[in-house]
Amino acid sequence: MAYLSGLKEDKMTKEAFDSSVHEREKLNTFDNALKQFDIAAKILNISENQIAMIKEPRRITEVKLPVRMDDGSIKIFTAYRVQHSVARGPAKGGIRFHPDVTVDEVKALAFWMTYKCAVVGIPMSGGKGGVVVDPSKLSKSELERLSRRYFAELLDLFGENKDVPAPDVNTNPQIMGWMMDTYSMHHQQYLPGVITGKPLEIGGSAGRASATAQGMVFCVREAAKHLKIDLKSSTVAIQGYGNAGSFAAKLLHEDGCKIVAISDIDGAFYDENGILPEEAIKHVAKNKTLKGFEKVSKAKRMDDPMELLELDVDILVPAALENQITKENAKRVKAKLIAECANGPLTPKADETVTRNGIFIIPDILCNAGGVTVSYLEWVQNRMGYYWAEERVLEDLERIITNSFKTVLETSLEYKVNMRVAAFIVAISRVTKAAEIRGLYA
Repeated sequence: MAYLSGLKEDKMTKEAFDSSVHEREKLNTFDNALKQFDIAAKILNISENQIAMIKEPRRITEVKLPVRMDDGSIKIFTAYRVQHSVARGPAKGGIRFHPDVTVDEVKALAFWMTYKCAVVGIPMSGGKGGVVVDPSKLSKSELERLSRRYFAELLDLFGENKDVPAPDVNTNPQIMGWMMDTYSMHHQQYLPGVITGKPLEIGGSAGRASATAQGMVFCVREAAKHLKIDLKSSTVAIQGYGNAGSFAAKLLHEDGCKIVAISDIDGAFYDENGILPEEAIKHVAKNKTLKGFEKVSKAKRMDDPMELLELDVDILVPAALENQITKENAKRVKAKLIAECANGPLTPKADETVTRNGIFIIPDILCNAGGVTVSYLEWVQNRMGYYWAEERVLEDLERIITNSFKTVLETSLEYKVNMRVAAFIVAISRVTKAAEIRGLYA
């Protein structure tokens, strides 16, 4: 199985894992997302008409992007933008650059964004975009031309009241800045509200960089209270050491947790005495990945990076890509608590196994909603033209995430279902109500 936390595959791991099962599940990412919806919709007993209004994407756009390369040649890139819903507000969701992007993946991610926004109660809906590209193979100027071309080709979709993108896998504030500038130049206005996750200098929000991980930590704190887990004596394993994973390690360490394992595309590293997150962050800043981390720390390189998911730890944080825990390895997961910092890290079959084994899951649409929550706060600040200090942003984020966790937990106990089903019950109820109030324009 490919260890999917970056741009390339770990060949040794692929041979060591039953990849045929994983690939089969990976191809059905959107079907997996719909299965989660169906379970909650059945419990809510909503009608077929209600389901028809909120289940499938409203718009799927595929474009071919011609981009001139530095050598003068023209290369064509396939790109997507999916708007799942606009029932509760403009579509909201990131743009990812990755060689494995598929339309089904983007549909699933847009679907999750609709219900992620709903579960935390922010007035936005779901969208997602992607370009099939390995950005590590592009120069900075080629990356800028690709980014601007994407936004220019899809210009009619975007707008602060229509569809508001953000960074995702392999995109960053600089890319958001290029896209915002492209949109502003076409409209001959300064329009920062069209996109979030921008640099602070052009309308970004304080607290945005750590928001996904910070929201996850607020959820973990509440879950630990519920499960009576002492964070100061807890062990943590984190799969993925990009923005979300590295901030997750830093913030959980500050809460007293011991980070015993971390990983990225270039390997997994374990130290039973604890890894210092800042040490790993500095190494990645210098070397781009964790490769060689065992040479500058006391951590040992694990033979199979996927074994990180099976370590006997209190808290497991999947912070890479989708479908990392499947029906094949789910039975070997030993953590007491799984905090889904990534989107869709468990397949439905894995979810069943892990839940049956008594492991508490904080589902992705709640656990990693910190990013979209602060993106919403950035959008609000852009529209006001007034910007808040980081303390104000974090106060709002903590209030929104903590209250949302409590609502989902109460729903879980009321309906006697796991947290994922409970989160969808809360979210589907809100989206259904909005769709019914708006009615059907004919």
